[in-house]
Amino acid sequence: MQNIRPTLASVLLLAAAAAYAQAGEHVVSQKGKAFSTQKMAVKVGDSVKFVNDDPFAHNVFSLSDTKSFDLGSYGQGLAKSVVMDKPGLVDVECAVHPDMKMVIEVRK
Repeated sequence: MQNIRPTLASVLLLAAAAAYAQAGEHVVSQKGKAFSTQKMAVKVGDSVKFVNDDPFAHNVFSLSDTKSFDLGSYGQGLAKSVVMDKPGLVDVECAVHPDMKMVIEVRK
Protein backbone atom coordinates (compact mmCIF):
# COMPACT_ATOMS: atom_id res chain seq x y z
CA MET A 1 0.00 0.00 0.00
CA GLN A 2 2.87 2.40 0.71
CA ASN A 3 4.17 2.10 -2.86
CA ILE A 4 0.83 3.37 -4.23
CA ARG A 5 0.97 6.69 -2.39
CA PRO A 6 4.16 8.00 -4.02
CA THR A 7 2.85 6.93 -7.40
CA LEU A 8 -0.52 8.60 -6.83
CA ALA A 9 1.20 11.73 -5.54
CA SER A 10 3.43 11.77 -8.61
CA VAL A 11 0.45 11.47 -10.93
CA LEU A 12 -1.37 14.30 -9.17
CA LEU A 13 1.71 16.50 -9.27
CA LEU A 14 2.17 15.87 -13.00
CA ALA A 15 -1.50 16.63 -13.67
CA ALA A 16 -1.25 19.91 -11.78
CA ALA A 17 1.94 20.84 -13.63
CA ALA A 18 0.32 20.06 -16.99
CA ALA A 19 -2.69 22.24 -16.17
CA TYR A 20 -0.39 25.09 -15.11
CA ALA A 21 1.72 24.72 -18.25
CA GLN A 22 -1.37 25.06 -20.43
CA ALA A 23 -2.53 28.27 -18.71
CA GLY A 24 -1.85 31.35 -20.78
CA GLU A 25 -0.98 34.94 -20.00
CA HIS A 26 -2.73 37.74 -21.86
CA VAL A 27 -1.39 41.29 -21.77
CA VAL A 28 -3.57 44.39 -21.78
CA SER A 29 -1.83 47.74 -22.09
CA GLN A 30 -3.22 50.91 -20.55
CA LYS A 31 -2.27 53.92 -22.67
CA GLY A 32 -3.99 57.21 -23.43
CA LYS A 33 -6.51 56.54 -20.66
CA ALA A 34 -7.74 53.44 -22.51
CA PHE A 35 -7.29 49.67 -22.45
CA SER A 36 -5.54 48.29 -25.55
CA THR A 37 -8.64 46.18 -26.25
CA GLN A 38 -12.27 46.50 -25.28
CA LYS A 39 -13.04 42.77 -25.57
CA MET A 40 -10.94 39.70 -24.90
CA ALA A 41 -11.56 35.96 -24.63
CA VAL A 42 -9.45 33.80 -22.30
CA LYS A 43 -9.69 30.31 -20.83
CA VAL A 44 -10.30 29.36 -17.21
CA GLY A 45 -6.90 29.38 -15.50
CA ASP A 46 -5.41 32.04 -17.78
CA SER A 47 -4.05 35.24 -16.31
CA VAL A 48 -4.55 38.76 -17.59
CA LYS A 49 -1.65 41.15 -17.04
CA PHE A 50 -2.52 44.85 -17.00
CA VAL A 51 0.51 46.99 -17.95
CA ASN A 52 0.45 50.72 -17.22
CA ASP A 53 2.02 52.55 -20.18
CA ASP A 54 0.61 55.94 -19.13
CA PRO A 55 2.58 58.57 -17.17
CA PHE A 56 -0.01 58.46 -14.37
CA ALA A 57 -1.59 55.84 -12.10
CA HIS A 58 -4.40 53.42 -12.93
CA ASN A 59 -6.51 51.24 -10.62
CA VAL A 60 -7.98 48.26 -12.48
CA PHE A 61 -10.92 46.49 -10.84
CA SER A 62 -14.01 44.35 -11.44
CA LEU A 63 -17.18 43.90 -9.42
CA SER A 64 -18.39 41.04 -11.65
CA ASP A 65 -19.81 37.87 -10.12
CA THR A 66 -17.49 35.81 -12.34
CA LYS A 67 -14.34 37.49 -10.99
CA SER A 68 -14.28 40.32 -8.49
CA PHE A 69 -10.90 42.00 -7.92
CA ASP A 70 -9.17 45.31 -7.22
CA LEU A 71 -5.53 45.58 -8.32
CA GLY A 72 -5.01 48.86 -6.47
CA SER A 73 -3.28 51.95 -7.79
CA TYR A 74 -0.03 51.50 -9.71
CA GLY A 75 2.09 53.84 -11.81
CA GLN A 76 3.85 53.98 -15.15
CA GLY A 77 5.88 50.94 -16.14
CA LEU A 78 4.27 48.70 -13.53
CA ALA A 79 1.97 45.74 -14.15
CA LYS A 80 -0.44 43.64 -12.13
CA SER A 81 -2.08 40.33 -13.02
CA VAL A 82 -5.23 38.47 -12.15
CA VAL A 83 -6.07 34.79 -12.78
CA MET A 84 -9.48 34.06 -14.28
CA ASP A 85 -10.68 31.01 -12.37
CA LYS A 86 -14.26 30.43 -13.54
CA PRO A 87 -16.22 30.89 -16.78
CA GLY A 88 -18.37 33.92 -17.49
CA LEU A 89 -18.11 37.62 -18.31
CA VAL A 90 -15.86 39.99 -16.38
CA ASP A 91 -16.51 43.72 -16.70
CA VAL A 92 -13.24 45.58 -16.07
CA GLU A 93 -12.86 49.27 -15.26
CA CYS A 94 -10.34 51.80 -13.97
CA ALA A 95 -11.29 53.53 -10.70
CA VAL A 96 -9.21 56.58 -11.69
CA HIS A 97 -10.57 56.92 -15.24
CA PRO A 98 -14.27 55.90 -15.40
CA ASP A 99 -14.32 55.88 -19.22
CA MET A 100 -11.79 53.01 -19.26
CA LYS A 101 -13.84 49.84 -19.67
CA MET A 102 -13.39 46.39 -21.16
CA VAL A 103 -15.03 42.95 -21.05
CA ILE A 104 -13.22 39.65 -20.60
CA GLU A 105 -15.04 36.48 -21.62
CA VAL A 106 -13.71 33.54 -19.64
CA ARG A 107 -14.35 30.24 -21.43
CA LYS A 108 -14.04 26.64 -20.21
